[in-house]
Amino acid sequence: MSTQNLLVELFVEELPPKALKKLGEAFAQGLAEGLKAQGLAAPGSQVTPYASPRRLAAHLTQVASQAADKAVRHKLMPVSVGLDAQGQPTPALLKKLQALGVDAAAVPRLTRAMDGKAEALFHDSVVPGATLAAGLQKALHDAIARLPIPKVMQYQLFEGCALPGWSSVQFVRPAHGLVALHGAEVVKVEALGLTAGRATHGHRFEARQDPIQIADADAYAGTLREQGAVIASFAERRAAIESQLKMAAARSGTGLKAIKDEALLDEVTALVERPNVLVCAFEREFLDVPQECLILTMKANQKYFPLLDGQGKLTHQFLVVSNISPDDPGAIVTGNERVVRPRLADAKFFFDQDRRKTLESRVPQLDKVVYHNKLGTQGERVQRVRAIAKAIATQLGVDAAQVDQAALLAKTDLVTDMVGEFPELQGTMGRYYALNDGLPEPVADAIEDHYKPRFAGDELPRGDVGVVAALADKLETLVGMFGIGNLPTGDRDPFALRRHALGVIRMLIEKALPLDLPAIVAQAAQAFGPLLPDAAQSNAQLLAFIYERVAGNLREGGYSAQEADAVITARLPWGDMPKALHAVRAFAQLPEAPALAAANKRIGNILKKAGDEAPATDAAVNPALLQEPAEQALYAAVQDVVPQANTQFDAGDYTASLQTLAQLRAPVDAFFDSVMVNADDAALKANRLALLSQLHQAMNRVADLSRLAA
Repeated sequence: MSTQNLLVELFVEELPPKALKKLGEAFAQGLAEGLKAQGLAAPGSQVTPYASPRRLAAHLTQVASQAADKAVRHKLMPVSVGLDAQGQPTPALLKKLQALGVDAAAVPRLTRAMDGKAEALFHDSVVPGATLAAGLQKALHDAIARLPIPKVMQYQLFEGCALPGWSSVQFVRPAHGLVALHGAEVVKVEALGLTAGRATHGHRFEARQDPIQIADADAYAGTLREQGAVIASFAERRAAIESQLKMAAARSGTGLKAIKDEALLDEVTALVERPNVLVCAFEREFLDVPQECLILTMKANQKYFPLLDGQGKLTHQFLVVSNISPDDPGAIVTGNERVVRPRLADAKFFFDQDRRKTLESRVPQLDKVVYHNKLGTQGERVQRVRAIAKAIATQLGVDAAQVDQAALLAKTDLVTDMVGEFPELQGTMGRYYALNDGLPEPVADAIEDHYKPRFAGDELPRGDVGVVAALADKLETLVGMFGIGNLPTGDRDPFALRRHALGVIRMLIEKALPLDLPAIVAQAAQAFGPLLPDAAQSNAQLLAFIYERVAGNLREGGYSAQEADAVITARLPWGDMPKALHAVRAFAQLPEAPALAAANKRIGNILKKAGDEAPATDAAVNPALLQEPAEQALYAAVQDVVPQANTQFDAGDYTASLQTLAQLRAPVDAFFDSVMVNADDAALKANRLALLSQLHQAMNRVADLSRLAA
């Protein structure tokens, strides 16, 4: 059957820019999946999404006008149920056939075939393939219904409906046009109260003609570009903006470059149909304000691209992506410069006003800011963070005075005018104000860094004081929220507890901190006093939650679940985890690994079942009670191999330690083949358990090898 290419476009009012990219991809993918499922699009059909501020469209290759007929076999019932002793159809069979739309005349044509242990009756038929009009109608309806629309609008239809002015439609924005072309032929489908044709619209101001007639499916993008002044492809438009930003930056000065922001680039791409990048400037006096403030207001409020010099410092120039291309862009440039000036003036005013008060003078204001109705104010929270930070600083040997000062002042910028206007600058402005107050640089850095890492892949705090402040802040949140039962669920984590836990984990591992986490969590709970009714239980939940995040983090890093669990269970110092993971992976490649892992698991089970008879961890083995040759050989091997492995372990060479222990495979296998651990003689049994206990401890120093057992 011959195929042609298909083009479908929905022409709508301006779509939400932050959702446009996903909407375009989902619309195209939904159409492709719907047509392939009905056999109308070939398995190798290529789909090209188009998305501009006023359109969602998709181009598909190899689409048939009608799907191939499909053979269908329906299982009816066992022969013994469907036919009587004379081979005549039973009422049950006739009723089943009637449900399929056939009568008793079909009985001779039924097929008999084995179905399990019994012979069954089957009805074979051929279902005609769907026509493109019917199949596209279904695919279009389903694709629209599944769009990830952030917020649905309801609007009235005034033509082409039963009740003009009363019939309503729900969609992301009012739709005004529908195009559906199979080759050069219009496919008669409907959607959102619209009937498909070949007419669409171009740029609001710069289209050469309106409406625009699309000759065929393959002419869509070219016609829109030439006659409509619209680049329909989101990806092509984005690439054009990137290219123009680079060229405009190069024209503006040597070494200048536009700020890199993928989200901003996506949003601006969704705001324009044919981009035109222009260079603008503001007064240099505004550069006295911290550049983070100026950059944020230009990006968030105006969608501008600030220009940075070779050292990453903000310049007084910025780039605007315009949606029009007049011969003289002067009015656009001056208009944007006039618009941004009050924004920058506000930022300068806030900065000047905030510096008139010290951060320390703002501490009492935190008592008026509610943190959580069950956990009190930000002022009360600050006192808890100070207590937790003191405990961590004591364990790690960090300057307690600087840590306490950072913990006291870390939240004070929340009550400044600048952060009130731009909450994203919390921490950042605190550092500037701390330096303005003459505070030590480690304290100022810690005030900014105590929020880090803010997201996956973010940098960690730059100094010891900042690390302690960040740990204290995150642990206060985790302990408090778990303590009052605010646990994250599968789809909800309003207090970002998973992110806080991962931040704690990253700092412990990447900074190699010798921190006793259970002890710190217990001390953190004490800082809450009577606010946590069952701290012991909630702390246990929290620690389990954190270690689950450790395992998940390691799995995302490429380690298997068994490797991650083996290392986590051993409870090595945090900084040794990467080294231990490498060692476990190397050990798992050895031919001895499976047998030793299984033996380790068996030893663990034996010791666990021994209960009260289990030996103390330091129980000695009496060589005189070793009767069997296999247990004597194992004891000799342990005496020879374990000291070597322990020396390597103490030297930090975990890989060599595990590989040395691999030499024990043969004597361990021989021991379990010929020695009965649970001997009738109590002394023999205790001695053998002591030998296994020594072996178990030696094998599990780097990792719990039993977790590697299949």
